[in-house]
Amino acid sequence: MTAVEAYIAGCPQEHQDKLTALRGLILAARPDLKEKLAWGMPTFHLNKNVIHFALHKAHIGIYPGAAAIAAFSERLTPYKFSKGAFQLPLTQPLPEQLMADLTRWCAEQASL
Repeated sequence: MTAVEAYIAGCPQEHQDKLTALRGLILAARPDLKEKLAWGMPTFHLNKNVIHFALHKAHIGIYPGAAAIAAFSERLTPYKFSKGAFQLPLTQPLPEQLMADLTRWCAEQASL
């Protein structure tokens, strides 16, 4: 079991499927990403950290960094977001295309 799989297994049962699906979306978008835990969160990296996520009480926090939030700000308007993160409410489906596009963009930026 990887560290990210262990993180997901340690989360409440009712959220594990969504977290597993999110992990799958990220890895499908960029299969070359490596996984680890950083700051206690599932983290996907290449030469440097690309994107992180973490389960919170009512949402999943997505942490792609300030440049990604700025680049995707128009597509993030349905979500609560800050300078370097946004929140996916647990009551809503995962935005699959947004997560794929965001992951690819962040990975490309990490490769520059």
